[in-house]
Amino acid sequence: MVASTLLALALAAPAVSASAASLDELLERGGKASYSAEQTIHCSTPDGPRDTVVTVAQEGGEIRVGSTAPEDVEIIAGSGGWTLSREGEVVSSASVESGEDRVAPLYSVEDSGKAFYLGRPALTYDLLRDGAPRARLVFDSATGAMMAATTLYADGAVYCDRRFVLFDPAAPGLAPPQPGPGRELTPVEAPEIDLPVSAAGFRRLDTYEDDDGLAFAYYSDGFFSFAVFTTPAAVTLPGAADAKLAGAVYRRSFTPGQVVYVWETRDGAMALVGDLPPDLHEPVLAELPEPFNPGLIRRLWRRLFG
Repeated sequence: MVASTLLALALAAPAVSASAASLDELLERGGKASYSAEQTIHCSTPDGPRDTVVTVAQEGGEIRVGSTAPEDVEIIAGSGGWTLSREGEVVSSASVESGEDRVAPLYSVEDSGKAFYLGRPALTYDLLRDGAPRARLVFDSATGAMMAATTLYADGAVYCDRRFVLFDPAAPGLAPPQPGPGRELTPVEAPEIDLPVSAAGFRRLDTYEDDDGLAFAYYSDGFFSFAVFTTPAAVTLPGAADAKLAGAVYRRSFTPGQVVYVWETRDGAMALVGDLPPDLHEPVLAELPEPFNPGLIRRLWRRLFG
């Protein structure tokens, strides 16, 4: 459940768009478009392949992403908030406000020309970070919807490939999520957490905290993004494996298109969730508070009392 909540928060946080006049217009148009689609996601990770098929529906600035299995959790993001629901019932929800201060992105944009995708006219673009292609994007010309996105390692190898396999530009007629339990996440100038202003080219754009001791910061480099959370107690991550980076050991779990790291610190615990390619993980983690083994007694105390 913790990993699902972190994922929802990361999806709800707004990313900074790479700058190019025509691409900006497409992104704006795509954000207002109405459609339903089925999307495949294939990722090549250090822990093996991660694949899934999801349903996507967008209408009125709200986007819903759910599994093709109806009993799985559905994520609804838009209008400054997120909701997790299963079979129509709300599991958890929160509202998030977006800060206005944004930094210039690191990416340059190359227009790769016209194409056809699913039998429809499309426009393609490459995004370059530090001169290396990092993403190849395909947009539907008529609606501005992003039909496919391939994210890359710095050496050009494919990290994740997301693509619509079915696309219907008709309004999906989304029903509003049912009211349920939720919490407010309040944007703050500087929560009492030891997090850098920037990390490996990613800038801290927003910081939030709630009444239960959860605080998190949202980072973006202009295209990829991640959120870093601090909690009083250790975070359990089912199915995670140990990962050693820069001499430190973390618990790590990949899902299609996302990675989650969790670790304990001297003051509590932390988690990172994001969509950045694995070759950017180590330089980012190296600039965050390092893992600390609190010992058996202290760890047991944290699990019981936070």
